[in-house]
Amino acid sequence: MTSPSFRSDFLRTLHERGYIHQCSDLERLDAKAAEGPITAYIGFDATASSLHAGHLLSIMMLRTLQRTGHRPIALMGGGTTKIGDPSGKDEARKMLTDRQISDNIASIRKVFAQFLDFDGAPPRRHGGFARHQQQTNPLPSQDGADQSEPRASLLPAIMENNAAWLDELKYIPLLREVGPHFTINRMLTFDSVKLRLEREQPLTFLEFNYMILQAYDFVELNRRHGCILQMGGSDQWGNIVNGMELGRRMHGADLFALTTPLLTTSSGAKMGKTAGGAVWLDADLLSPYEYWQYWRNAGDADVERFLKLFTELPLDEIARLAALQGQEINIAKEVLATEATALLHGREAAEKAKETARTTFEQGALAVDLPTVELPRAKLEAGLPVANAFVEAGLVASTSEARRQIKGGGLRVNDAAVTDEKAMIDLAALTPEGVVKLSMGKKKHVLLKPV
Repeated sequence: MTSPSFRSDFLRTLHERGYIHQCSDLERLDAKAAEGPITAYIGFDATASSLHAGHLLSIMMLRTLQRTGHRPIALMGGGTTKIGDPSGKDEARKMLTDRQISDNIASIRKVFAQFLDFDGAPPRRHGGFARHQQQTNPLPSQDGADQSEPRASLLPAIMENNAAWLDELKYIPLLREVGPHFTINRMLTFDSVKLRLEREQPLTFLEFNYMILQAYDFVELNRRHGCILQMGGSDQWGNIVNGMELGRRMHGADLFALTTPLLTTSSGAKMGKTAGGAVWLDADLLSPYEYWQYWRNAGDADVERFLKLFTELPLDEIARLAALQGQEINIAKEVLATEATALLHGREAAEKAKETARTTFEQGALAVDLPTVELPRAKLEAGLPVANAFVEAGLVASTSEARRQIKGGGLRVNDAAVTDEKAMIDLAALTPEGVVKLSMGKKKHVLLKPV
């Protein structure tokens, strides 16, 4: 189905911006979305206190769903987190306590509040929103200001926790009600199981149950909220189809499945991961400046795709930016970084991160908004080997990597190149601001602050 034939703003937008990989019945889903509001969900397990950039594709799909007049459900896996999705993994997930899972969900909700409206209020001003035919939402101008006022409220988003029903299930009744609809033969064909077995890695009976419980989630959300669509990454296709079929067999429900492409960078790297670790969406774990830098460092070949997926700039503006060549492509990367950061952290934080980068890289000055790592003052008093300092700062993974960087001229202390791998950093290296600036390459900077 080509873009002009879509009747619904929801699927037209997803198609134009590159979100759609598979759909169980695209034509009928489009017809339902065009007739009136639909409810759809995506599940997120609470294995950490924050989601990361690898989750953004799913979050942006829920956001697009709401902005085009429909109701999104962010389903937190308070129950399924206790089991662990075996998809793409060779080892069982670390067991978390109920308290850890509850704390993670509370923390993650703060991230969703940046992208979804849970009270049905008009959209927040700082991020800017795409314009759709079904309702008038503000369209960001190049300076970040809204060009129109929102006139319509949104259908409130819902956050559910599948522990609410999974924790209450009784084992024998569940086996009798749901078990007959699953065959071991078919379950062994799904990638989450098959690939683990092919790699001769153990798959516990606990993990084997994950797909059954995820399927049950779809049935329960359909019963509670009239949810007819589950979305997710392409690696979840089998699990989603399981839920769609379970709903049909148990209650005759007419359900749909839709997945996004498995997203990697042009270099083949997994989204949301860097050499320094996960690109967290929680500002307490990753500063807005570091988040801005993650997008600013996107590869040239990724800029147009990332602008479509992770910003809400109009497509004609994205085409103009994508056409920039040579050094001018850096303009597009700055726009990508600023717009993506504005959606998560707000326009003010995004512009501040952009200014910090300009101050740091163009003027060579010490910017106080750079990421800061605290370390005991006693370490500097005694003298800290320069290689260890870069490990403490998180700029390199090991002292051996630091020494390799030094040999290649890649490390600097207070903007001076490090040439001696046995050099020490002490209190004499403190700047007037009371910190030591460590740099790797031209774009990665951290301030060491003795405490």
